[in-house]
Amino acid sequence: MHIADAGTDQPLQLLVLERRDDARNMARWYVLSIEPTLFGDQALIREWGRTGSAGRRLGHPYSSKAAAAEALEAWLARKLRRGYRIRATEDATMPLTTRASARRVQG
Repeated sequence: MHIADAGTDQPLQLLVLERRDDARNMARWYVLSIEPTLFGDQALIREWGRTGSAGRRLGHPYSSKAAAAEALEAWLARKLRRGYRIRATEDATMPLTTRASARRVQG
């Protein structure tokens, strides 16, 4: 599965996902992004938490952007199977969104 922005052929750089189930009092967010590291590699950054919380952040370094994009697609597939829905995206032609502005999209 190759995920790209519909308007371009660029791989996605940022995905904001959301999962809500009022019957179970569940409101969660998940952010997947690809960001450069200080050492010239690329990292898949995963952030998640309950809506309104600061959440957690974890980075996974990769030697290439292609490898990071493949990992992003694997995490996206996993989250979609768990009931998350895509709320916002950014492709590689746009500047990366900062963590704070990604949270504003959360709600």
